[in-house]
Amino acid sequence: MIRFFCATADSMTELNLPEPGCWVYAVKPSAGELIQLHESMDIPIRFLRAAIDEEESAHIDHESGCTLLMVDMPVVESEGGAFVYSTIPIGIILTADCAVTLATRECAVLNDFFERRVRGFVSAQRTRFILQILGMITSKFIVYLKQIDKTASMLEQRLIDSMSAAELVQMLKLEKSLVYFTASLRGNAAVLERILRQHHIEKLPEDLELLEDVIIENSQAIEMCAIYRDVLSGARNAFSALTANSTRRVTRMLTLAFVAVAPLMLAGLLWGMRVQAPLTEHRFIFAFIIIIATGSGVGISAYLYRKIK
Repeated sequence: MIRFFCATADSMTELNLPEPGCWVYAVKPSAGELIQLHESMDIPIRFLRAAIDEEESAHIDHESGCTLLMVDMPVVESEGGAFVYSTIPIGIILTADCAVTLATRECAVLNDFFERRVRGFVSAQRTRFILQILGMITSKFIVYLKQIDKTASMLEQRLIDSMSAAELVQMLKLEKSLVYFTASLRGNAAVLERILRQHHIEKLPEDLELLEDVIIENSQAIEMCAIYRDVLSGARNAFSALTANSTRRVTRMLTLAFVAVAPLMLAGLLWGMRVQAPLTEHRFIFAFIIIIATGSGVGISAYLYRKIK
């Protein structure tokens, strides 16, 4: 799907064909649509293919008067009653007079632009437009990071109450999401630094100010990822240690219980069979054996308890 928009400070108009100063919005374009963009806008075909490659990493490339910016965008999906966070690449291509965005799926960040939720969006201001996209992506990372932090706090409380393995598995998934977020944010940071140094990307003074704000916000998101990863890792390790300790306690108590009854089992084995056993002629031998066996079991258990406590 390819749509064309012309945004001014006061209005947003959808066009039938691309015009100078417009925004080309492409979501999961077909091979034919890529060829159409290549031929009508003179965009290198490798840029278009790279922009919809889900394995493409964040970078900047320049060829034939066009600049390709690949950045990663956070997404959240529902899986098994829980939310799973990951990232997908998004391609932004600057031509001589247009801005083109390509994504492999619908995304809230780009939808906010043609639904007029972004203040000061003008499609003809191409550099400011891409900086606004990068700023929105970074803000979305921060929103999802705060959601991950809240979810982790809830899981910690549920772990305290139930000590269930399901919560530990969910914490592992959140930690995995933070790893993806960190890698993507660092890749985006490299793109932002290159934009700052690139001379063929025209930047007005207000664009430089916005770029610096996005760089700072991206750095804050990276720090948040590191902090939340440390918190999650520490909590997971602590609860794993508690679970292991609980298992050891149960095993220890079962061992002590077995030791306590072992003498009784031995006495029953020796004097319970219908064979000749020592002291069977004594009248109170059974009671005496029970007392001795019970005392031995309790004594051994108490001794081992003090040793392994």
